[in-house]
Amino acid sequence: MKTITVKAEHHYPVQVGVNSLHELDRIAKLHNKILVVVPKSLLLKLKMNLKKYEVFVTPEGEAQKNTQVLQRLWDKCAALGIQRGDALISLGGGATSDLVGFAAATWLRGVNWYAFPTSLAAMVDASVGGKTGINAKSGKNLIGSFYSPKEVLIDLKFVDSLSHRDFSAGMAEVIKCGFIADYKILNLVQDEHLDLDQIVYRAAKVKSDVVSKDFKESKLREILNYGHTLGHAIEKDSNYRMRHGEAVSVGMVFAAELSSELAGLSSDAVLLHRELSKLYNLPISYPRKRWPYLFKLIGKDKKTQGSSLRFIGISKIGKPVWFENVSPSLLAKVYERMSK
Repeated sequence: MKTITVKAEHHYPVQVGVNSLHELDRIAKLHNKILVVVPKSLLLKLKMNLKKYEVFVTPEGEAQKNTQVLQRLWDKCAALGIQRGDALISLGGGATSDLVGFAAATWLRGVNWYAFPTSLAAMVDASVGGKTGINAKSGKNLIGSFYSPKEVLIDLKFVDSLSHRDFSAGMAEVIKCGFIADYKILNLVQDEHLDLDQIVYRAAKVKSDVVSKDFKESKLREILNYGHTLGHAIEKDSNYRMRHGEAVSVGMVFAAELSSELAGLSSDAVLLHRELSKLYNLPISYPRKRWPYLFKLIGKDKKTQGSSLRFIGISKIGKPVWFENVSPSLLAKVYERMSK
C-alpha cells in the first residue's frame, strides 16, 4: 500500500492499494453512524456485503448530481439522525464523490466523509482534492464547495469491474496528468502490461501535489483543468451521453492545437495527444456544426473571467501555461481544424 498526504484545509491521506471491506469496517468503528452512498448498478455489480450498513442508493453517473437527489440524501441524513461526529461514505465514481462531498459539506454545516473511488477517473481525479458539487441547469459543477474528505481509500480491485469504455475514460485523466506534470506517466500508459499501481499512484500524486499548493484554485490548481474547458461544454452538449474522460480527450486535443498556435507546442507533442487517445479508443474530435453551441457553453465556464476567455495550455510536456483573452476567431479556427 502507498500513501500520499494532501495538505488542504486539513491534511488527509490518499491510500492506494487498500481492501475496501476491511477499511469500511474500520471506519464504522470510528463513528457512531455511517451512511454509505452508492449507485444502484454498482451496488448490484460489486456484490459487496453492505447489509450491516445504512445505504442510500443513487441513480447512475451525472443523473445523481442534482438538487432532487441531494434533497433525498439530506432527508436520509435527517431520518438517520446523522450528527457532526458521524460520516457519509462515497462508494462510486466521480459523480458520487461530488454528490457525497457536497452533502457532507452542507449537512449541519459539515460532517465527515470518506471517499472509496470505484472508477479509474475517480481514483486519480474526482475523489482527490476536495472539489464537491452538483450540476445546475446552466452548466456542470456550478453549485459546490471546497470540502475535503477525511480519507481517500483506493481499492484497485474495483478496476477489474470496469467496462472497457469506463477504463478508457479514466485513462484520459491519467494522460492529462502526464501532459501537465509527469512525463513518466505517458511512458507507463504505453506499456504492453500496465502497472496499474504505479499509474494510479503517480496520477493521484500529481493532483495531490497541486491541490496541496493551491487548495481553492487561486491559480496553480487551474492546470488540472487542461482539456476541461471545452470538455465540460462537450459533456453538457451531449446531454452527458459522453463520459467525462471522453469529452476531456477531445478537449485535450483542442488544448494541444491551441498550445501549438499560442505557445509553440511542438507538432510531435500535439500528435502524441492524438496517439494516446486513440490507444485507448478515446475520441479526438466532435461535430464541427456544434461549435456555436459549444462556444456559448464555454462562456459560462467557471474558469472564464468576466467576458475574457481563458484556457490552460502547455508550452511543452510538463510546462503548463495560461492563455488569457483568447480571441473567438482563433478558437473557431482551431476547433474547425480538429473537428470532423
